[in-house]
Amino acid sequence: MIINKAELTHVAVKPLQYPDGGLAEFAFVGKSNVGKSSLINVMLGRKSLARTSRTPGKTRTINFYNVEDKLMFVDLPGYGYAKISRETSQSWGAMIEGYLKKREQLKAIIMLVDIRHEPGKNDVQMFEWLRHYEHKMVVVATKADKINRSQIAKHCAAIRKGLGMKQDEILMPFSSHTKAGRDELWAQLLELAEQ
Repeated sequence: MIINKAELTHVAVKPLQYPDGGLAEFAFVGKSNVGKSSLINVMLGRKSLARTSRTPGKTRTINFYNVEDKLMFVDLPGYGYAKISRETSQSWGAMIEGYLKKREQLKAIIMLVDIRHEPGKNDVQMFEWLRHYEHKMVVVATKADKINRSQIAKHCAAIRKGLGMKQDEILMPFSSHTKAGRDELWAQLLELAEQ
């Protein structure tokens, strides 16, 4: 998909700050430093629209990106090992859960996991929580350029097993570095937007 317009329109910590307008929303979740901001930049054809950082926990708000006035990408704070206080971590959890539970415009959740590692406890919890609430999901295995191409299928199988994914649940490898998986993910999102 060719993107001419993509912009950060809303930064929120509570529902009153969410955008109106009813555009279909796709939320991106994953551990801190899994590559959410990099993936969003690649998907939108921008270098630094979503701010990236080597420091875990950079995203501390819910960031809404308007894409072509057709849909919204929603970047949620990362979970896991960010060096933040327990209190901050709990407030992020409540903020993320509130958005995921109550947002009517939410079409699907893109859950990012690092292809190099088996899913951790936080990943499994998030996946099970999303499934429990019957969200449509796409699991994206990021950093696919960091392993040999011949190893991708094996690593994807380990992620499927670790998360307890069913056969019909979608998992796709992705590399923000090489852009591999971009077109496939766009095809999936556009299909979900129509549902």
